[in-house]
Amino acid sequence: MVDTNKNKISSKHPVLDVRGVTHSFDYPLFSNVDLTLNEKESIAIMGTSGSGKSTLLNIFSTLLKPDSGEVYYNNQNIFTLSNKEILELRKNAFGIIFQSHYLFRGFNGVENLHISELLNDTKIDDSLIIKLKIDHILHQGIGELSGGQQQRLSTARVLTKKPKVIFADEPTGNLDKKTAIELIDILFEYIQQYNASLMIVTHEKDIAFRCDSVYELIDHKLERIK
Repeated sequence: MVDTNKNKISSKHPVLDVRGVTHSFDYPLFSNVDLTLNEKESIAIMGTSGSGKSTLLNIFSTLLKPDSGEVYYNNQNIFTLSNKEILELRKNAFGIIFQSHYLFRGFNGVENLHISELLNDTKIDDSLIIKLKIDHILHQGIGELSGGQQQRLSTARVLTKKPKVIFADEPTGNLDKKTAIELIDILFEYIQQYNASLMIVTHEKDIAFRCDSVYELIDHKLERIK
């Protein structure tokens, strides 16, 4: 029997191509990681705490240079780019949803979104704000928001810039199950609507297995399990 879903994914345009990425700190994290992320595709990365999931995401999104290996975005090795070119890539093409939010605490919610508008010449999507259920908290200070509200606001800020690749590090960690499902639905909807791609680090299996492909870091290797 032909796996039509597999054929559908393989025919898509490769956006991110990872070849032989290896990295360690005081101890080895992972070696010879190979991975391809296609347009309109979602990939989940799982693994135990400390296995290197977030480090992988940081490498793929240009925040960290690996010990060895290459990462290509649209056939361009990102680690051969100048600092200015890397900053432009992060600004225009990559959207990173951090586990720690990194919202501007001196501003309220809507001002955080306006910063994204100004930096990227985009407009806030009012329907997105309503879907994320944050329309009623936009004029509150960041310190007044719950962890879950900050997470949803951080997601809105990233999506406002209209990235081509979304890197999400435990984006549902501060959310209840119902809200987590709603947020993931929004991310899936976004990558289909804007021909984008999603790479998510998560420890939640029910979230991970909704993605097109699932990988797990096991014994310093990235193994595909779906």
